[in-house]
Amino acid sequence: MCGIAGWIDWNEDVTRQRPVLQAMANAQYWRGPDAEGLWVSRCAGLAHRRLSIIDPEGGAQPMVRRRGDRTWVIVYNGELYNMLDVRRELEALGHRFATRCDTEVVLAAYTEWGPACVERFNGIYALGIWDEGERRLFLARDRLGVKPLFYAPRGEALVFASELKGLLAHPLVQPELDEEGLAEIFALGPARTPGCGVFRDVYEVKPGWWLLFDRRGIRHHRYWTLESRPHEDDLTTTAEVVRELLGDAVERQLMSDVPVCTLLSGGLDSSTITAFAARALRRAGSGPLRTFSIDYTDNHVYFRPNAFQPDADAPWVKRVSEYLDTDHRVVTLDPAAVSGALAEAVRARDLPGMTDIDSSLYLFCKEIKKEATVALSGECADEVFGGYPWFHRKDALEADVFPWSLKMRERLSVLHPDLAAQIRPEEYVRRRYREALEAVPRLPGESPSEARIREMFYLNLFHWMPTLLDRKDRMSMAVGLEVRVPFCDHRLVEYLWNVPWSMKTAGGREKGLLRLAARGLLPEDVLERKKSPFPKTHHPEFVRACQAALYEILSDPTSPLLPLIDRESVQKRLEAAEELDIPWFGQLMRLPQLFAYLVQVDRWLREYRVHIR
Repeated sequence: MCGIAGWIDWNEDVTRQRPVLQAMANAQYWRGPDAEGLWVSRCAGLAHRRLSIIDPEGGAQPMVRRRGDRTWVIVYNGELYNMLDVRRELEALGHRFATRCDTEVVLAAYTEWGPACVERFNGIYALGIWDEGERRLFLARDRLGVKPLFYAPRGEALVFASELKGLLAHPLVQPELDEEGLAEIFALGPARTPGCGVFRDVYEVKPGWWLLFDRRGIRHHRYWTLESRPHEDDLTTTAEVVRELLGDAVERQLMSDVPVCTLLSGGLDSSTITAFAARALRRAGSGPLRTFSIDYTDNHVYFRPNAFQPDADAPWVKRVSEYLDTDHRVVTLDPAAVSGALAEAVRARDLPGMTDIDSSLYLFCKEIKKEATVALSGECADEVFGGYPWFHRKDALEADVFPWSLKMRERLSVLHPDLAAQIRPEEYVRRRYREALEAVPRLPGESPSEARIREMFYLNLFHWMPTLLDRKDRMSMAVGLEVRVPFCDHRLVEYLWNVPWSMKTAGGREKGLLRLAARGLLPEDVLERKKSPFPKTHHPEFVRACQAALYEILSDPTSPLLPLIDRESVQKRLEAAEELDIPWFGQLMRLPQLFAYLVQVDRWLREYRVHIR
């Protein structure tokens, strides 16, 4: 994986602005610590930071390709899992290749098919291609948005980068917040509206979209969407197809010239990915699969089962690792390190995020990076198979709001009345929710209950999953680790989209279809294990650290957070002993995470020198 950046300007001589491009690239150093490159012409400049995965010697970027008098230049962040298929098709059309890397294949595909090339790709990617002859920029992002890509139009110019920090390194892009940005942080956050870059006049290329920028302006095009149609396969066939698609996705995603591992929690999702990976490596005659799990100091002492986290991971990790004969390592984090890394998590994400859920993943990835460069993760199975509690709870199904934000009023009670009046948070969230529902591809003839489940899947795929993909990409790439997500293979997502709920809950269980598809790969008790989310620390020291940090902010008259919060409400919650009965965001973010989120907001406002308009 890599970090990309670029600047197109019809008025400025970009050849004189190499330091600006270099600064944009350097801001994203950890996305590509292995190499760097710049390419400039009169009105265009592209910058690249490289994390070498395939063909370390031959894949330098920006990469230039010439055909006749035409010249194209690419900066690319991603992996093309069907690279060999696309390459063979291009070779049959007369293309010749000098490297083994997918960057050259992607660029050749664009020269042959133009923007339609992305419709042939199976992979995760964010890319920019400059056509020197046509004076035209092409930006595109993979179907599910695994890889990030932000851009900022500025008059006769356009700036783009993998991360917001790359954009903010350009003098044309300032860290300004308007009402929409404030609502994204305080009403939706740490989720984001697809396409919204939070900062004023900053946007992201939406998943499954491309755009063209030339002297006539910007043209947007959606090249991929889900199509609703009747599902014709019976349950047995459906499980076989799911098993085949997932197994193929895992095998394709093991492609690498550097060490590969899997993240193993002992849950159904990560264990299934690990089982497929271990089997593929055995067939290839490779050594045992490396696996990594996360745990926390004294979690066995303080963990208490609840509806969201029914049991601890450690015994299940041991069970699966021994069953699959993996080379396993447990990474144990202490609560001081987790709270201490909250600031690093903000820098990695460029925004306040999922607090200790982010910071623990950051520290976990940092340890993995010492022994591997590529990891496969079970992320996103719950979105495509319907594993989250809110798929199964009556109150969530009937709520007229995003199901991961059921306690909206409780979380908004910490806002200053002036801020609440300015951004109208409940109205803003409701509008975004309605916009999301209007985009759902409907299936005529569905019953109201079936239609509602389809809505829930759409909300989870396109409004919840991006939050987790953002988290996974930023925390891993901040330490130079590439994490791949086989459950996001678009072929699997397309197939499962139309599988009826009765099949997805086969056997009366959440993710019953996945359990059926994975039968024979794992022990029966693992297949039947109840869902448990990403583990977090339950140590009271973490809570105390968050409380102390927030108390310090409340006593600091220079804090940029104070004018935005209701100090009395926050003080009251700090003094309360109990947690909220239901998480205020997602499954894991309860009262301590609310404290941590406010601490992150304060840090972000200070460190990024955010200006509120």
